[in-house]
Amino acid sequence: MRSLASAALSLLDLTLTSAQLAAFQAYADELVEWNAKFNLTAITDPEGIQIKHFLDSLACRLAFRAASASPAATVIDIGTGAGFPGIPLKIVCPAIRLTLVEATGKKVKFLEHIIARLGLSGVTAVKARAEEIGRDPAHRERYDWAVARAVAEMPTLVEYLLPLVRLGGKCLAQKGEGAPAETQTAEKALRILGGQLNQLIAVELPGVAETRYLVVVDKVAATPAKYPRRAGTPGKAPLK
Repeated sequence: MRSLASAALSLLDLTLTSAQLAAFQAYADELVEWNAKFNLTAITDPEGIQIKHFLDSLACRLAFRAASASPAATVIDIGTGAGFPGIPLKIVCPAIRLTLVEATGKKVKFLEHIIARLGLSGVTAVKARAEEIGRDPAHRERYDWAVARAVAEMPTLVEYLLPLVRLGGKCLAQKGEGAPAETQTAEKALRILGGQLNQLIAVELPGVAETRYLVVVDKVAATPAKYPRRAGTPGKAPLK
């Protein structure tokens, strides 16, 4: 985990403890082992896992820090896949209360395994679609932060995220170099759903040519009850 430790310090001013590095090593080992049986990720080389999965996930701390986020914030990670960005954030921010949402059963099984393997508390993995959980009273407008990485285009993604965030909370979308243009296409969706663009934070990952962005959205008004629409509709007919 040498690359991760060095990059976390230089990029995020974050010194990872020996226990945290051990957790990341166990996470990487389990990811590679499970990936041999289930298709969890296309990135399986040690350097790629450390930078493109772990460090990329930890970069969300730049947005948390800018917003003076509570150490005990409630966070929901939509379309988390193999746990990104949620689990790396939980490793370094143990007080957050984390809900991981994933629609694919085999990935949820991996999430449950890694939660137990790392001894993480205050983490729940839920098998559900974003549209379903966004209409569930147990989750709707309950979270301080809703986060997602590589899930959908911004007009669709904000329909997944904003219904889950309380008034005054924030959404965080991890995006590639097209983020500024893509975010402009979400202006109508943001107005309808009660969101307002806060900022875009550029992130330069070592060894990665493409600039990454953290797109931060404020929840400034209640999301109308009819959103999110039924499963599949936000992707097929985004609010543009």
